[in-house]
Amino acid sequence: MTLEEQIKHYRKQAGLSQEKMAEKIGVSRQAITKWENGTGTPDIANLMAIADLFQISVDELLSNEKSEKKQSDYIYESRTEYDIDGKKNFDIKLGGAYAVYLKAYHGEKIKVAMFSNVYKNLLADYKVKIDDIKNRIDIDLNRFNEASEADAKESLVITISIPVKYIGKIELSVNAGTLNITDIENEHIEVNGKISEVTLQGNKSEIEIDSNLDMQISVLSHEGALEINQLSATSRLTIPANYRFRNAKKGIATHIYYERQGKKVDDFSDAEADNYIEFNGIKSELVIVEAEAQSWKSIYIDRSDSI
Repeated sequence: MTLEEQIKHYRKQAGLSQEKMAEKIGVSRQAITKWENGTGTPDIANLMAIADLFQISVDELLSNEKSEKKQSDYIYESRTEYDIDGKKNFDIKLGGAYAVYLKAYHGEKIKVAMFSNVYKNLLADYKVKIDDIKNRIDIDLNRFNEASEADAKESLVITISIPVKYIGKIELSVNAGTLNITDIENEHIEVNGKISEVTLQGNKSEIEIDSNLDMQISVLSHEGALEINQLSATSRLTIPANYRFRNAKKGIATHIYYERQGKKVDDFSDAEADNYIEFNGIKSELVIVEAEAQSWKSIYIDRSDSI
């Protein structure tokens, strides 16, 4: 079963209406409807609440969820591969997309794949250009035939897989609904653009995110620094229970608040921790939310299932 089928199955098994389930976990009935018909996906905090309501682990809730959507599940697709034989820095410019998945894998090629279930001109209107320039790889997504960024943000899913042993610094520019960064170990990842949701899992890196949209950032597991730069925005950063971090607030009229079990609490950062969270900007707020106790280290949510 998919995640939406799992939620519906457990709700019915518990004898709950959508309204009653919504009341118990503190969301709207419309949110439950979206989760069950696949037009929306619960965030980390809500996944924890759902699992707690049904007295199961999050792993059980997601046990039948696919980590990657199968090729056959998409109507339209385009794939580009490029052989690489040494460590490189990566400069990636994508423009608009519905969802982007950036991940490391064990192999020899850079793999860029684009998918959509609605954009029939995918092959003709979007082309991936890969340039190998000394110690740098440039990956650019170019649009043709008056293809709009608005169309891409509605329907285009992009996955970029980079060989583990060849990953240097990464710069990524994208305007996307969701961005997932997984299993990357390097010195630095810089993300620029307009992004609504970010999920980080299994990375060992200094990650810098520059986005002036209100964001939901979910850290499933991460080692290193996380720097968030914003202008006139309010964002939420969800971290695992017992995740140790030290932090810093910089800029003008920026604020960091802390939340545990749905309530504001005092600063729970740890000045001796190795992990580091820095919030920088102008007239912006960051709420750091500690998820309730459950281990999410093995959880990976692939929101491409919503396309």
